Amino acid sequence: MDKKNVISVKNLNKIYSKKSGKPIHAINNLNLDVQKSEIFGLLGPNGAGKTTFINILAGIVVKTSGKVNVWGFDLDKNPRQVRASIGIVPQEINLDPFFTPKKQLDLQAGLYGVKKKDRITDTILKLVSLEKHANSYARSLSGGMKRRLLIAKSLVHQPPIVILDEPTAGVDVELRKNLWENLKLLHNQGVTIILTTHYIEEAEKMCNRIGILSKGNLVALDSTKNLLNKIQTKKVTFKLDSPIKIDNNKLGSLKVLSFKENEISFSYEKNKIKMEEIINLLHNNNVKILDISTDEGDLEDVFLGVTNKQ
Repeated sequence: MDKKNVISVKNLNKIYSKKSGKPIHAINNLNLDVQKSEIFGLLGPNGAGKTTFINILAGIVVKTSGKVNVWGFDLDKNPRQVRASIGIVPQEINLDPFFTPKKQLDLQAGLYGVKKKDRITDTILKLVSLEKHANSYARSLSGGMKRRLLIAKSLVHQPPIVILDEPTAGVDVELRKNLWENLKLLHNQGVTIILTTHYIEEAEKMCNRIGILSKGNLVALDSTKNLLNKIQTKKVTFKLDSPIKIDNNKLGSLKVLSFKENEISFSYEKNKIKMEEIINLLHNNNVKILDISTDEGDLEDVFLGVTNKQ
């Protein structure tokens, strides 16, 4: 395994056989590498295979075929070392309401066989900003604190890789931003992070690279920047010194999206039309441009584009 890759997956398949009907291919010939110290995003609609993939790494689901290597360990030969290399933050909040964060982390460390003298409970609580609540009952913690405690639980054995399965599902915007900050702190400590998410904005802000799963197939894999560059359709809005009326039929692939008073918006394909041509078109209509704003499109456009082809 390339030393830059902390997870290497080759020809991974998971088939669920059914007594009646066709077998279900939850993961179909997946090839994927995750690099050291990156934040890798795994996107996909429900049923795409994201959770199945995580559960295979966690040892909860047994793969049908293929090779999985984590932190230099082969899943078939060294399943315990693979599990020890990963910390998993589940979607569901599974905390004992009558245990304090400190107690929960100590118990979790014990389950991983971490000796008392080697435990870093206080350090972890500080990292997720829960040190002031170390001795509060879990039931008294807010939703955001509980999420952070789940992250803390995944860190007790100091794994080099942390996987978060939909960490911000169903949480408000403020809490989501707070969790992002915590993940960045974790990343700054050198931890490799894998994030499954429904939120396109989350992947766009957080991830260096993104893989998109659809019906068990990897339909896109690239840096976030390159995926965004693949979007051909752009939107541009001009603020003008006077109203303008342009006939849509004469513009080819340039389309008028809206015009109101002194503002007009176009959509255009960047490989067919240059911005200068649009500006010249407006100048030829005897108007002065006061302001220009562009919208490059976002990951949602990529996501919809590749999953709709499936």
